[in-house]
Amino acid sequence: MKRIILSALLLLLASFVPPSAQAFPERPIKLIVSSPAGGPPDIMARLVSDKMAALLGRAIVVENRPGGGGGTIGARSVIIADADGYTLLMGSTSSLIIAPLIYKNAGYTSETFAPVAGLAESAEILAVNPAVKATSVSELVQLAKSAPGTLRYGSAGIGTLPHIEGELLKARAQIDIRHIPYRGGGPALNGLLGGEVQIFFSALTQMLPFVLDGRLRGLAVTSDARSPLAPQIPTMVESGYDQFVTASINFIVAPPGTPLAIRRQLSEAVAKALASDEVRKAFARLGATARPASPEELAAYVTQQQQRWTRIVEATHVTLE
Repeated sequence: MKRIILSALLLLLASFVPPSAQAFPERPIKLIVSSPAGGPPDIMARLVSDKMAALLGRAIVVENRPGGGGGTIGARSVIIADADGYTLLMGSTSSLIIAPLIYKNAGYTSETFAPVAGLAESAEILAVNPAVKATSVSELVQLAKSAPGTLRYGSAGIGTLPHIEGELLKARAQIDIRHIPYRGGGPALNGLLGGEVQIFFSALTQMLPFVLDGRLRGLAVTSDARSPLAPQIPTMVESGYDQFVTASINFIVAPPGTPLAIRRQLSEAVAKALASDEVRKAFARLGATARPASPEELAAYVTQQQQRWTRIVEATHVTLE
């Protein structure tokens, strides 16, 4: 009888174990990506999530939630999710750093979320339609100054990184070029290829095939050093714009209040995934460099990036409702 009573008490106590003390993860994890399926961020998310799932022993489901201007829809959905580690957000320069700086009602800042892990840094490229009679950034600037308001630059949408890069070029070069926003990077690229717009900043790997076959002309990359994928293309710094470094970063965050122990466990899984040869090679093909970081390291890095981008956004004078 005593053994029966003791067993019953143990079962009763086990039912009161708080969720934070239970093994994590116990069910599939959802990773929200605030950009369309098929693009470089989505591909990176799926590569890393597959490796993480094998390490954690649970499925990780990638869910694309683009839209809202700079990816704010996906970001807002994660803010209100349970802070238990089962909902994560793959953030980017556009969604978590630029959007809160330019949208008055974004509803969050880059520091609202609980940092989990660093992921990658990707090079961007400034390219033009071959009909544009410019083979360098300086020639493009001179062309724009000779015919104010006639050249058009495309972007993946209002508030995205390509939009801010275009506005930064306008501000730094003191030129008048018109912004034509599209619904995503793919349509913007098509607009550039078709001559609807003459200028476009975007992911290097998105446009490199067209640069190599002559359908586009690459003028400069926005990273701090030349890309191994296109060593013949100079940087914006080399082109005379010493503060024009706007490489895109991607990182993983969680809802506010997510326990640090859970975030560290997830971060360790991300770091191991990024260390695999398969992921490193796939990232290289995407023009991305793995940038693992612990929750603490990521928090410091995001603060640094926010300060840098605050200065960039202030230079563009872009403010949106």
